[in-house]
Amino acid sequence: MRFGRRAREAGSARRILFPFIGSTVSHATLDATLRLARAQDATLVPAYLVVVPHHLSLESAAPVRETEAALPVLELIDQRASRAGVPVDSRIERGRSHRHALSALLEHERFDTIVVPARTSSSDGFEPADVAWLLEHAPGEVLVLRPDGAAAAIAKAPRQ
Repeated sequence: MRFGRRAREAGSARRILFPFIGSTVSHATLDATLRLARAQDATLVPAYLVVVPHHLSLESAAPVRETEAALPVLELIDQRASRAGVPVDSRIERGRSHRHALSALLEHERFDTIVVPARTSSSDGFEPADVAWLLEHAPGEVLVLRPDGAAAAIAKAPRQ
């Protein structure tokens, strides 16, 4: 599912995938990703990965609870990217697991770099097994960022 929050600026051919799960994103990780996107004149593609239960079709709409968690975080990323002067092309990708959703995204889109937030005690992110899978299977450059737990401020989706 694509979101047209901001059209990709002409001339920005590079694309940086920033997949995330859960309802928090480390400010330090996001800021590092935005610095990289700005330095490379790249479009940031934040992608929220949704797990769809087996009793539902993958083609069905994303579960409401998952979407409610994703949209505030996507909005926060969009706002911070806008302040940094980085174009954004947001996604919500469905799969049977986070790895399956990421695999589907990599199968039908091209990215120059993938920046993966690692899970910490204070922020949601990818488990070591998923990071290892990505390093083995993803084409191109993969960066894994783990924020310093003591210094990481967290962007959390507000509860409504």
